[in-house]
Amino acid sequence: MRRVLEIGLALLAAAIGFPAAAEQPAPRAILERAVEAHGGDVWLAPRTLALSGEATFYDRETGAVRSRADDYRMWRAFDPDRASAHEASGKVRIVARSGGKVLFEIGYDGETTWTERGIMAKERADEYWANNFGFGVVRQALGEGFTLHRAPSRDVLGRPTDLVRIVDPQGAETLFGFDAESGFITYLAFDTPRGFHERLYADFVRLPNGWVQAREVTLLYDGIKSNTVLWTETAVDEPVDEALFTPPLQ
Repeated sequence: MRRVLEIGLALLAAAIGFPAAAEQPAPRAILERAVEAHGGDVWLAPRTLALSGEATFYDRETGAVRSRADDYRMWRAFDPDRASAHEASGKVRIVARSGGKVLFEIGYDGETTWTERGIMAKERADEYWANNFGFGVVRQALGEGFTLHRAPSRDVLGRPTDLVRIVDPQGAETLFGFDAESGFITYLAFDTPRGFHERLYADFVRLPNGWVQAREVTLLYDGIKSNTVLWTETAVDEPVDEALFTPPLQ
């Protein structure tokens, strides 16, 4: 009976000019395709990542350029067992400079967070990382404890995009957008203490080892553009000096 009803509805839709709904790919299939599109195993389980380029930061109240970093760098050492979407994991350091002068610096060694001003209190640090950490959880999302949910497709940057909501074992949700043609991740969104956070990824390049990197990343909070980063150099799984992740003496 159900099959007869489905056929009847499809015929009715055709008769009155409405197309039958196309079957949507399952969320797991979308994610598996993205892993392969981004480089497979080398992208799924990196040990280190170093990025350098430039960044522009905008004033929320006026929309004007607040500052520009002509030297913007990030180093990551990844935690392969990450299970929380929006908490600090692994090790990270980011330094922004303009004309050789440090605009800001932020680092995390696995326990302690610091800036160019010194050690950051844990409560404040947890809020800071909750505003910023989110992309890496996609690499663990096929594992145990994570659930995947399809969201309605829409255009992102003018291109058809498949959307998947990833829920980590603690219940934190992250929305990922995957370009329907290439499978590349072009969109990311999640709630933060600072507001609803979105990222747009564009200008993809494939490295010799197969890793695919988005060279342009735009960050928004509550729909307002915060900053845009243009990465010009990418190094994956190359040695990173541990001293980069050492916090300053208190």
